[in-house]
Amino acid sequence: MKRLAMGAALVGGLSVPLFAQTTAVAHPSISAGDTAWMLISTALVMLMTPGLAFFYGGLVRKKNILGVLMQCMMALAVLSVMWVLVGYSLAFGTADPFIGGLKLAGLSGIGMGPSPYAPTIPAIVFILFQMMFAAITPALVAGAFVERMKFSAYIAFIILWSLVVYYPVCHWVWGKGGWLAAMGARDFAGGIVVHITAGFAALVTAIYVGRRKDGLHHPTPHNLPFTVLGAALLWFGWVGFNAGSALGANAISANAFLTTNTSAAIAAIVWAILDRVTTGKPTMLGTATGAVAGLATITPASGFVTVWGALAIGASTALICYFMIAAVKPRFRFDDTLDAFGVHGMGGLWGTLMLGVFAVPSVDRVRGLITGSAHQLEVQAFASLVAVAYTAVATFLVLKLIDVTVGVRVPDREEAVGLDLAQHNERAYTLVD
Repeated sequence: MKRLAMGAALVGGLSVPLFAQTTAVAHPSISAGDTAWMLISTALVMLMTPGLAFFYGGLVRKKNILGVLMQCMMALAVLSVMWVLVGYSLAFGTADPFIGGLKLAGLSGIGMGPSPYAPTIPAIVFILFQMMFAAITPALVAGAFVERMKFSAYIAFIILWSLVVYYPVCHWVWGKGGWLAAMGARDFAGGIVVHITAGFAALVTAIYVGRRKDGLHHPTPHNLPFTVLGAALLWFGWVGFNAGSALGANAISANAFLTTNTSAAIAAIVWAILDRVTTGKPTMLGTATGAVAGLATITPASGFVTVWGALAIGASTALICYFMIAAVKPRFRFDDTLDAFGVHGMGGLWGTLMLGVFAVPSVDRVRGLITGSAHQLEVQAFASLVAVAYTAVATFLVLKLIDVTVGVRVPDREEAVGLDLAQHNERAYTLVD
């Protein structure tokens, strides 16, 4: 039905519209409730990138906090533009099983009708929701190399890595006709697409860029309240990340909300207990890290498991991620600065495998090992192996290309001064007379 956008004015006794008329076409399959929930979920996922900025920023030394905040905020800006130009088309087009093609570049042909991936919401809402996943994933990788990568190299990295890694893997798992999806691989909200790719890219990047020069590989967080604030924003935003991945306001969404919160809660508790056993005191940093690990690990399985599966996944991931950070990283001496691999890489891998163990058909028609079928676990293991291998090789090639062109690492003097001054000519904390 037609309506005037902003009223009318009297000109010579005639009523003249102040603005052009618009036409609203209602599509019968679009649900107002689902659309509203997905817009809220999109905003929640969008909030996670600034949340990540605070989580990471509080952990680094004060001379590098602005560098971390800049990396996260520019990821949101740069990758939002990339998504509408080519990202959505490459990830969710239907060119072939390996890449979506460029038919939808610039969102060509995308109207106001329903999404082919979610018929009860407009296509542009689905595009916005997936845009926020595409923005935060490369930002997660930054946790491995903060305090020592050039800002120009970082921008080149998130652009090239998205083109070479994120968009193809996203298409394989979530795109129509994607080859891993066709063979039965499941990933409810990003265990493979987000956490395995980001986490194993973080491991490769930490090794390639090298260790920090000053030898302080476990510095005290300069602002732990910032990190707790970031963890809280991530926990809050993860509701949209996982529950929103049901693509509607329905029972699966509610189940994903419940399992997500449960996994985060039990992982935080177990991590605090591990701190108490190993160091004598439960720590705030450990509790926050445990919660994020529980969130990352439940992500692929949140729409397929019950609350009991969430409890098992969250508790076990605290043990695994704690062991990776406390024992494996020091043993192999790679400088994954903020444990992006230990939390997201291992968490995403474990959660993807545990989907094949704890999925129950009563939740969403997927049968796991506990209900007598090993097939899903086998498929999940194969998909994980493919994602790990492809991500590792592609990330190395991207880093090599950047290194031989603009260079990856800042000079030693700039690293000593801090990236806030050296790369951005700013200080986070100043004293004014």
